[in-house]
Amino acid sequence: MESLDLTLASSAQGVVRLPGSKSISNRILLLATLAEGETQVRELLASDDTARMLEALTALGVSITHSGDNDYRVRGIGGQSKVRFPVAEADLFLGNAGTAFRPLTAVLAMAQGNYRLSGVPRMHQRPIGDLVDALRQLGAEINYLGIDGFPPLEIKPAHIHAGRVTLRGNISSQFLTGLLLALPLSETVAGEGMTIEVIGELISRPYVELTIALMARFGVRVEHDDWQCFTLCGGQHYRSPGEIFVEGDASSASYFLAAGAIGGGPVRVEGVGRGSLQGDIRFAEALQKMGADITFGDNWIEACAPKSGRLRSIDIDCNHIPDAAMTLAVAALFADGVTVLRNIASWRVKETDRLEAMARELRKLGAEVEEGMDFLRIEPSPSHQLRYAEIDTYDDHRMAMCFSLASLGTQLRINDPNCVAKTFPDYFEKFSTIVKA
Repeated sequence: MESLDLTLASSAQGVVRLPGSKSISNRILLLATLAEGETQVRELLASDDTARMLEALTALGVSITHSGDNDYRVRGIGGQSKVRFPVAEADLFLGNAGTAFRPLTAVLAMAQGNYRLSGVPRMHQRPIGDLVDALRQLGAEINYLGIDGFPPLEIKPAHIHAGRVTLRGNISSQFLTGLLLALPLSETVAGEGMTIEVIGELISRPYVELTIALMARFGVRVEHDDWQCFTLCGGQHYRSPGEIFVEGDASSASYFLAAGAIGGGPVRVEGVGRGSLQGDIRFAEALQKMGADITFGDNWIEACAPKSGRLRSIDIDCNHIPDAAMTLAVAALFADGVTVLRNIASWRVKETDRLEAMARELRKLGAEVEEGMDFLRIEPSPSHQLRYAEIDTYDDHRMAMCFSLASLGTQLRINDPNCVAKTFPDYFEKFSTIVKA
């Protein structure tokens, strides 16, 4: 399907069961692989990104059995003195899945095999140099097969030694996540302990919190000092928890919650609630600041429009919700006043340059937009009327999903809607169940 026409919707109301979290799904698959014992993974996300991780792990010789619906049984390769994959040489294609590419780079650097990692052209434009530099500090042998600092990569066996690693924190939290997940694998490092020092600001901290929480579920504890220094004590290794459930995706929840806040509501999302491990749960708090009526349950969140009928503008630091902040940019079209989203420089190294793409598409709808290096300033049309537009999605799933919300103000066309398969293949079907003509 080359494009999808969305008719003008007058309201939004209903209940949506969320797909599993992409970030949790790929972390759990990797942790279950590295653990001692067998893990039953429940409610794994079915998407392109998790498919790339499953394909890669299978190519590495890991035993993964589809046990029904979105459940998988993973037989871990841990429990030996040194963690090694059954297949010691492989070419792995990882698409545009950062949650697979970055952690696998770190894990395979410890695995004493010969591996080549590649992806789609956009993945080869996404930086990985800071992670490679950190791994080289431990003795890893990693070579660039194209431009220095970017995939594709070649990884060779190397002598890994303990020590103190420094890592810049301002590009991607996935670099730190990859290091943390990989460090328990080396016998030398695990025996002596390991420290990672983050240089500068750590962006997207909630994703690192998520990583540490999931590592603890598999028996490995990480200590930190004010999120700048991370210590892994020696002698730890991953052990299966037996069974683990994947939470609903909090980033995906943002589109439906925003629809409720814009289109009247109530719209309820199920699968994520007040106790969520995911940082994007705080998107709901941002909607509250815009005046939306938000209610939390243990495993659900519900959103309604403000009693005044319109949202109000906000000026907000989005470092803690980088993915869900894109939804705020479209919600700003329905707010009174000027909305400013700050600290979003990481958008530029995602599936596309999201800052540039978002600014361009918002202008098509009639907004006045200022694009800075790390911020967007969005002023809706003075008439509060959105213009018809054909929205380009840049092969970016989040561009397609967040701009669907504009149909609550105008008819529009979404180009390349199938890009949502990266994380939410049936998104538009779910969206159509809550919007009313």
